[in-house]
Amino acid sequence: MRKSIITVVGKDQVGIIARVCAYLADNNVNILDISQTIVDGFFNMMMICDANNANKEFLTLSDELEALGKSMGCIIKLQREEIFESMQRI
Repeated sequence: MRKSIITVVGKDQVGIIARVCAYLADNNVNILDISQTIVDGFFNMMMICDANNANKEFLTLSDELEALGKSMGCIIKLQREEIFESMQRI
């Protein structure tokens, strides 16, 4: 299984987790682990996901999550686990 990392950062508001999770469920992306916190009114979430059985290509998921984030005033990034593993080797 190749994992993907999703990060969400923005001003806290109702429904951020619900909207991101609904998008992932609609596209058959499984959430393996999730961590979220709110610091001084700012929301920060990191998710480890399995997108191997997703209904869409990785780049499409990434673009659509970015657009979802913009619609909520947040920054959402989808990255492959390999990026983080490569950074550790440097």
